[in-house]
Amino acid sequence: MKPVTLREIAERLNVSTSTVSRALHDHPRISSATKRAVRALAQELNFQPNPLAMNLRMQRTKTIGIIVPKISYPFYASAITGIESVAIQEGYNIVICQSNESYEQEVANVRSLLLSRVDGIVVSLAGETEQYDHFQEVVNRGVPLVFFNRTCPELAVSQVVIDNFAAATQAVTSLIQHGCSRIGLLAGPSKIDISNERLRGYRQALAQYQLPFDSDLVAHCDYSEASGFAQTVRLIQSPDPPDGIFAVSDRLAIAAVKAIKEYNLRIPEDIALVGFNNDPVTSVVSPPLTTIDQNPEQMGETAAQLLFRQFQEPDASAEKIVLKTRLLERNSVKK
Repeated sequence: MKPVTLREIAERLNVSTSTVSRALHDHPRISSATKRAVRALAQELNFQPNPLAMNLRMQRTKTIGIIVPKISYPFYASAITGIESVAIQEGYNIVICQSNESYEQEVANVRSLLLSRVDGIVVSLAGETEQYDHFQEVVNRGVPLVFFNRTCPELAVSQVVIDNFAAATQAVTSLIQHGCSRIGLLAGPSKIDISNERLRGYRQALAQYQLPFDSDLVAHCDYSEASGFAQTVRLIQSPDPPDGIFAVSDRLAIAAVKAIKEYNLRIPEDIALVGFNNDPVTSVVSPPLTTIDQNPEQMGETAAQLLFRQFQEPDASAEKIVLKTRLLERNSVKK
């Protein structure tokens, strides 16, 4: 059945549509008799207000956009859950876009969300992104914007992160304290700030324990399993292979597990392994992986809270929130 409109009510009562709208919103300039007549007919016809039309008149769509590198990454799936939980509490819907680690796709995502007139955007940058004009346009239009995990260094906007340097230092220190002296690093792309911070933490741990830094032990990967597998093979086939590996993501760590086992090496007896993210699979793989837990759902919730704070206080200064991490010690490191 076609929904009843304000126009139909207005025609039945021989008044204007604006009068009907004002009567339904209890406007003081509308007489009590008109209000009673409008409300009675609206109830009789089972009139339901159109929330989208109301929001558009208020210049709001009650929708927020989310852009992540890949929805299939467990970290981002959990972060989206956190964002959505806050959005639902606030009466908002979400639109999810994925850049697939592509700068061009990320630009297209931003344009699409702006055309859809979302009220705000929450973003984690694509691996290829080095230019930020598309996000500057978001700021210029006055659309609230929050970054999480992978952030933009050139824009003064709110962000939610962890201390990647400290977390990586802790991960590598764990390997050293459990007997590893030659530690490989499955690093991320050098374009991504968090990858560089984790590399810096790796070097810091080596320096603290007076272990030499060997660039041959650093393998930059593109976060794909194929890349992680190939780089692990390169490390373990080198003339002086590592006795431990720190992977800057659990996706790379799982790839390392497959490579190590394919070459009939044991974890942790031959090579100890630490990952990063606490993806669900890390607790069930054999052996269960030691990893850094950065609580992505909390990160998503916090990013959404920052966004809604901007809705309420448009002129508030940008905030940077640094969340705590923890090392989950399992069986992939020697006891």
